[in-house]
Amino acid sequence: MSEITVSARLRNAVGYGRSLAPANLLNAVFASLFKGLVYPQIWEDPEVDMEALAITADSHVVAIASGGCNILSYLTANPARVTALDLNPTHIALNKLKLAAAARLPSWNEFYRLFGVANEQANIAAYDRWLSAQLDEKTRAYWEHRRFGLGERRIGIFAHNFYRHGLLGRCIGFGHFVARAYGVNPRDLLRARSLEEQKNYFATALAPLFDRRLIRWALARQFSLFGLGIPPAQYEALAGAGNGNMAAVVYERLERLSCGFRIEDNYFAWQAFGRGYAQDAQGPLPPYLRRDNFETIKTRADRVEVLNRSFTEYLEAQQDRSRDRYILLDAQDWMNDAQLNALWKEITRTAKPGARVIFRTAAKPSLLPGRVAPEILDQWDYREAESLAFTSRDRSAIYGGFHLYVLK
Repeated sequence: MSEITVSARLRNAVGYGRSLAPANLLNAVFASLFKGLVYPQIWEDPEVDMEALAITADSHVVAIASGGCNILSYLTANPARVTALDLNPTHIALNKLKLAAAARLPSWNEFYRLFGVANEQANIAAYDRWLSAQLDEKTRAYWEHRRFGLGERRIGIFAHNFYRHGLLGRCIGFGHFVARAYGVNPRDLLRARSLEEQKNYFATALAPLFDRRLIRWALARQFSLFGLGIPPAQYEALAGAGNGNMAAVVYERLERLSCGFRIEDNYFAWQAFGRGYAQDAQGPLPPYLRRDNFETIKTRADRVEVLNRSFTEYLEAQQDRSRDRYILLDAQDWMNDAQLNALWKEITRTAKPGARVIFRTAAKPSLLPGRVAPEILDQWDYREAESLAFTSRDRSAIYGGFHLYVLK
């Protein structure tokens, strides 16, 4: 297989040419941003994932890596292997750091301080003592890089609240800045002691922000959601869910994040409104960060391989009927019909009988009918009722639909 550059992979994924058309320019800007840290924390609910996937001891899970929270969380379900794929080299480095930390740090306390608190100078000393020498050369070079040869190394981000960095972290921070400019502090939601109080706070403090002209104007621009890792193609799909009214869509998703689940059960809400996890691990956490899962993840970390590949590119090199669990996140929202068909051709070829595929979409319906060739899609059973139930339980609350397909 010929070597493909990071830029070429991203250009193919986002879908832009070299002309100066506005759409190409927007896509090019997004692809450029996507080479750096986008998701300090992944925004899909791993517990919903694991229930839908029904992972067994002989499962080979193939998943888009993103921030790596889900990759490590899947290990609690005891799969035989996990292959984590991502086009973003920074996400690759982050996943490898998390796996090395799980395998090498001596206790949950150090592990949680690094990825839960993520805001202490002691994390840098722990990196130098236990992790640096365990990383491959490319990953180590990434985390120890000094800009212009000066200043703090990249690993220093874990001494300055890691979750406030990256496109997503800065976008959330900007959202807080705008809300405060209008006299609203989003952190106040975390003081709610019941769903009723959460609903009241949303109705009286957050909902009125959507009546502000500046906010509605900004949300109507595609670049406004780049910070959420949403490229122009996905923006269009998301806007379509609100008949072109992006403010209405964001309102709906924010209301669900604020009011759909109790604060004490939803670490996504803590990230959105508190810009981190609850202090001293006294709040909800993703499975991989929980104390009682640490030894399990430590002993299974070597089951994960992390590759800078596209999903289709990886599957093309695999044998027939060799994989059985596939997690596509929301990547298909980025794809054109040719890319979707190429992907599903390879998923179908490599899938064992009973294989399961899960993905999320910005809009509510599955995007596959009418786009993926019938001779491919007809081999799969769409679990519509289960998909709707999983959608309603996904605590990240930002997607229109969760979808489960099972090979007939």
